[in-house]
Amino acid sequence: MVIQIMRAFLISLFLSQLAFAAPKKVALFVALCDNATQGIVPVPARIGDGNKPEANLYWGCSDGFAGCFKSSKSWKLVKKETPEDKRVFERLIYLNESANVEITAEAWRGSEIKACLTAFESALVSGKHDLCAYIGHNVLMDGDVAQNAGKATKAVDAMVLCCMSGSYFKERLTKFGSRSVLLTDQLMYPGSFILRDTLPLWAAGKSLDEIRSSAASSYARNQKISVKAAKGVFTKLQ
Repeated sequence: MVIQIMRAFLISLFLSQLAFAAPKKVALFVALCDNATQGIVPVPARIGDGNKPEANLYWGCSDGFAGCFKSSKSWKLVKKETPEDKRVFERLIYLNESANVEITAEAWRGSEIKACLTAFESALVSGKHDLCAYIGHNVLMDGDVAQNAGKATKAVDAMVLCCMSGSYFKERLTKFGSRSVLLTDQLMYPGSFILRDTLPLWAAGKSLDEIRSSAASSYARNQKISVKAAKGVFTKLQ
């Protein structure tokens, strides 16, 4: 009887610890789309102003981070901050309780895209996060950006959603000691619906192929293309 009581107590304790386990931490760095300063094919002026996050293609519009996560039933806004750093317009923290994952996203001024990339890479080596992600124009296409010389203090996963990130970022991420979870092989639109749908799978420990398949399904729905075509957008990782 004593053994049974102890066993029941230990099971109850284990379940309670699971219930209060800290969520997995994700840091997202969004470089706002900016016609004026980035080497991109110009988009309509309203969504391509890197100084106006509220309507920006990568932040305020329906498929940008703020717009996409606000409309999601699975993600709940925990906190909104205005950082002291004037290069960053706002910081939003969202929690997915069922997946036990928390994402902190920053909207960086479009003209500060290189600084945004540097902040992303600094976060990778800081050891403060379980996954770091970057969304925006592939600024490495415009020229070299000095790479952080550090190495991750713990294994940190990475997602880079921009055009052809696989060929431009894979080696950089490997040097940090990071595991690439989601990269791209083609020109693409880095909508935050991809993060919305794939992060719960990542947090649950699903395989890289399952995460890639989820990203493809999300992208196919948004872009109105076949899942097969959409899967080709994302790098096949091992």
